[in-house]
Amino acid sequence: MSETEVTAGLFDRALKRIVGAWRDVTGTNGVAHDIRTEMEACLAAPGGEASARGRIAALVQAWRAADAEGQARFLAALASFDADPAQVDKAAAALAAAPKEGPERAAAQAALRRALEPPRLRLLAQFNLLPEGVKLLVDLRAALMQLARGDAALAALEADLRDLLRSWFDIGFLELRRIDWSSPASLLQTLMRYEAVHAIRSWEDLRNRLDSDRRCYAFFHPRMPGEPLIFVEVALTRGLAASVQALLDEAAPVLDPQAADTAIFYSISNCQEGLAGISFGNFLIKRVVELLAAEFRNLKTYATLSPIPGYRRWLADWLAAGEADGFSDAEAEAMAQALHELKPAEAPPAGPAAALVRLLALPRWLEEPIAARALQPVLTRLCARYLVAESARGSAKRARDPVAHFHLSNGARIERLNWAADRSEKGLRESAGLMVNYLYDLDRIEANHEAYAGQGQRAASAALRKLAKG
Repeated sequence: MSETEVTAGLFDRALKRIVGAWRDVTGTNGVAHDIRTEMEACLAAPGGEASARGRIAALVQAWRAADAEGQARFLAALASFDADPAQVDKAAAALAAAPKEGPERAAAQAALRRALEPPRLRLLAQFNLLPEGVKLLVDLRAALMQLARGDAALAALEADLRDLLRSWFDIGFLELRRIDWSSPASLLQTLMRYEAVHAIRSWEDLRNRLDSDRRCYAFFHPRMPGEPLIFVEVALTRGLAASVQALLDEAAPVLDPQAADTAIFYSISNCQEGLAGISFGNFLIKRVVELLAAEFRNLKTYATLSPIPGYRRWLADWLAAGEADGFSDAEAEAMAQALHELKPAEAPPAGPAAALVRLLALPRWLEEPIAARALQPVLTRLCARYLVAESARGSAKRARDPVAHFHLSNGARIERLNWAADRSEKGLRESAGLMVNYLYDLDRIEANHEAYAGQGQRAASAALRKLAKG
């Protein structure tokens, strides 16, 4: 009998046994004893690799077949395989009694490390025996991130899994691949599903984004060859892009890539929720810049056209805090006059903050010239302040806007604000239609990164700094 046949037989027997145990886990008695017994068997590992693979494959099948309640019970059983407190205390006491130097202390330290390692780590590592095991662990962590809030045991399991995945998804293991129109249809469909910044509306929209004056690159893990981890979309243009609708216009003429002088990174999407907190984006941008520079010698500028997702939320908080002195007389007068012209029957606003709120509440205010003219200088100036000066709660060094923090961490400079750059419902709701160009000056990336990471200094163009101070 071949090894394949042996593995198949072992898998079938293990699957029948675990499916029976699974009925107990998800049934009325709610007892997870049997599935925990199967996990113990995986840890004890009787037999060879083939039988171990069969047991793990059956556990995977049971996880995949479970409903939300059953998966929660599965994770609780997995979390219960923690370090033995008695063994930890014993090893800690031996270390405390050991000499301060020498082989006896080294042995005691090693024994304590072994005692502190929870058995579930060995069980998680066994999932790597299966072709789909790595993806399963990524999905396990995604579920854990939802369930672990307020549960210390699940939080500890989530932390173990995060550290394990961080080591497995080290940048040295990842493959950077270009995605184009000739890529497999399944991968293109995956791309459409994972796009998180500017939704891909149709196959024609996708084809436009993969045309000759566009590039799309993604990181892949060798154990997840059909699943991108993160991807970036790039447009080759002349000069900085100022409107995402213009950039994605399917009717716009295709630019000769050799005539482009600027590469615009207009969308970066993380694809695997279970890899949250494991950073690839900074490496992705740097690698893509290297590839583009080698392919197109004429490119001089590398920049983004980025959303400002936290701006409107910050603006609402700022207005609610009563910052009435944050407006110039000219701004206050312009907004009051606009309201008078648009709503002559209504009472005058009680100050510039109220006027701003009422103008933004107008339906389709961006398409109303009177409202837009009054709002543009105010919203642009306050957005500059938000990006350049406002810090995240609890961290004076970190930019409040998450996208700004990402690009500043990577060494970019806040270069230019663009009015009416994203007229979509999402763009208006999150950033009042504004978008920002972050510039990647290849000679300044490292210095900018060090200044931001060390002192919280944000690189910004002189024009934007002046606007923020206005």
